[in-house]
Amino acid sequence: TAFFHGYLEETIYMVQPKGFEAQGKEDLYCFLKKSIYGLKQSPRCWYKRFDDFITNLRFQRSSYDMCVYINTTTYKDKVYLLLYVDDML
Repeated sequence: TAFFHGYLEETIYMVQPKGFEAQGKEDLYCFLKKSIYGLKQSPRCWYKRFDDFITNLRFQRSSYDMCVYINTTTYKDKVYLLLYVDDML
């Protein structure tokens, strides 16, 4: 379900899904507003949205690994956040 929350940066149209065609308008296409499963852009869209959210919480992305975020608290403690994705393309 994470991919349903990503925003697309380009315009994408798709054929109406089978069983959900609008009667009398079967030749029309659907305009996608958000990413869905099966798009090559979905993982990137989701990561961009996650990155924007986590950096707003004052985490900084590691310069060595894009999946590691570091937050230094006011007490000089560090919080490390590791993003692990099991379903990579």
